[in-house]
Amino acid sequence: MQPAWLVVLAWASLFVGLVSTAVVFVDQFVLGYRQPVKVMEVVWPATALYLGPAAVLSYRRWGRPQSPRWLDRHGTAPRTSRHAPTIIQTYHCATHCTLGVIIATPVVYGVGIEIFGSTVWPEVVGDYVGAVAIGVAFRYFAEDPSGGRRTWAAVRKFFRADLLTVTVFELALLGWLATMHFLVFHETLRPGGPVFWFVIQVGLIIGFFAAWPPTMWLIRSGVKSELLGTPR
Repeated sequence: MQPAWLVVLAWASLFVGLVSTAVVFVDQFVLGYRQPVKVMEVVWPATALYLGPAAVLSYRRWGRPQSPRWLDRHGTAPRTSRHAPTIIQTYHCATHCTLGVIIATPVVYGVGIEIFGSTVWPEVVGDYVGAVAIGVAFRYFAEDPSGGRRTWAAVRKFFRADLLTVTVFELALLGWLATMHFLVFHETLRPGGPVFWFVIQVGLIIGFFAAWPPTMWLIRSGVKSELLGTPR
């Protein structure tokens, strides 16, 4: 039995995340502050799911000023922090993992897949495979159409520039999930309740901070040279 305070906290945290996502979504698609790099129209709302108001603030500071609507009204984008490229690129790779866990978790638990008598290990595999697949898809849609070369370019760029960050993120996230599943909740966590998704939400935050250093290293070393969605 999960304590009442934890259930209330979980609902509150999930509500804040959903409202934050709605704020970014409405700003982009209703108010018309569309992003010049289209994958960022997924990245910003997905980031708000787990970082909540912090993601909204960074979107309004770094994302919204990149939109043609904002530039038409204000002329030039404001100066950004030197940390902006690293943070935004971490958001970008974190979105692969966020969407991966959202898609893979219901499938694993819905089908009832188990490895060694537990659903955690199939979720680990599903989340990681999902994150990689989504990462390649993001790179694919960012490429200029060129037939089979477009697919190869997307795979090559993902494995060169994104795979390390995604892998570190996933290790942190899935390590957290395994700890909560086996040691804290003793295998009682299920996606039908708010506490499960609150644990996921916290794990995504942990994964984000774990993925920050490798992202910074990739940028500084020149490996991640194409900074999608980063203010110029």
